[in-house]
Amino acid sequence: MDARSPDLIPDAARWRTDAPATKSLAEVNGTVAIPAAAAWWRRLLAFVGPGYLVSVGYMDPGNWATDLAGGSKFGYTLLSVILLSNLMAILLQSLAARLGIVTDRDLAQACRATYSPAVNFLLWLACEAAIIACDLAEVIGTAIALKLLFGIPLIGGALLAALDAFLLLLLMNRGFRFLEAFVIALLAVIAICFAIQIGAAAPPVAEVLRGFAPRTEIFTNPEMLYIAIGIIGATVMPHNLYLHSSIVQTRAYERNDAGRREAIKWATTDSTVALMLALFINAAILVVAAATFYKSGHSDVADIAQAFELLSPLLGLGIASTLFAVALLASGLNSTVTATLAGQIVMEGFLDLRLPSWARRLLTRGIAIVPVIVVTAIYGERGTTDLLVFSQVVLSMQLPFAVIPLVRFVSDRRKMGQFAIPTPVAAIAWIVAGVIVILNLKLLVDTLLG
Repeated sequence: MDARSPDLIPDAARWRTDAPATKSLAEVNGTVAIPAAAAWWRRLLAFVGPGYLVSVGYMDPGNWATDLAGGSKFGYTLLSVILLSNLMAILLQSLAARLGIVTDRDLAQACRATYSPAVNFLLWLACEAAIIACDLAEVIGTAIALKLLFGIPLIGGALLAALDAFLLLLLMNRGFRFLEAFVIALLAVIAICFAIQIGAAAPPVAEVLRGFAPRTEIFTNPEMLYIAIGIIGATVMPHNLYLHSSIVQTRAYERNDAGRREAIKWATTDSTVALMLALFINAAILVVAAATFYKSGHSDVADIAQAFELLSPLLGLGIASTLFAVALLASGLNSTVTATLAGQIVMEGFLDLRLPSWARRLLTRGIAIVPVIVVTAIYGERGTTDLLVFSQVVLSMQLPFAVIPLVRFVSDRRKMGQFAIPTPVAAIAWIVAGVIVILNLKLLVDTLLG
């Protein structure tokens, strides 16, 4: 029997026998205790945490540029894209959690144990590109927030952003639950900041609700479609699928059928609730942009710094701009933590290569800092905003390389046994994967043809 998955038969599961058997994030795997014979709400609370770490990626600084651009240019129309993206995220993250809980492998390890070395190397390259694009957004977002709050030049802020490589080390040394508490606290700061801004903007409820209804114009308007795909790329993050499939294994649930069944239930509840918070944040950014900029005729506001300057005078709330910048900084700090973990999971899972987390973070951060400094020096602040939006489109282009293997694995009864997803759910998952592929092909064709 497979020591990692005692209820699955190795031959039936058809995992490659030469794949490494190291546990995902071994230093924290199974370290969070689950109270035995406790009330249901105490067991649920024991599982609360991974979903919020995952939700960070759905409201990182990259989302801000696409949401601001969508709200200021097209009003509430693209709220339907945010809603659709969030529903897709809820489904895909639940599948990622299921994969990790059932197989005791994260998505990268599952790929390594299934595909040839050449295919795995290509998948690793695609995922690394996504992480670098995500890190690029974090560097830009953090640098902009530092400039808005403290007047630090963008280049200086980008260099300071490299120092947050040590933040994860500090948090991980205190324990995984401490890291989760830190992330949740910053998420609360972001939510409070935007709740106040929504209250000040006082958007018309009827128009906001109509924005959640899909419109054909989204597909016929090339500029709107470009931003819509950017929103999908900023919302459904490929590296989050690798992250979630790993961090759900930090819970010390019983590694048998009954324990896994309960773990799937509570982990799915955790991520669904957390992603509803992400929906609120993303929708709030777009709604504030629509109610403040679109309605006042400032339809070209896609620049975070410009939004910062206009928010307070247009909303008539002196603290609005400061709240906006504080939320941006909190978002950048949070994203740092989760991207670092995802980078470690991907490198260890695909390559079985282990680097100290600080070295891994500095390497990835260094790759992201170079284009920010170059673009800022040549094009100024406007160039960094364009780079921020472009990074989200790059993320969207990488999605199929994570989504397709994930759906394939969780649909396969040879790998998942009785925990394979039902046929109707598999059909929906493949439709989601198909939509992502089609949208990305259209974006690629439109980009190449100008």
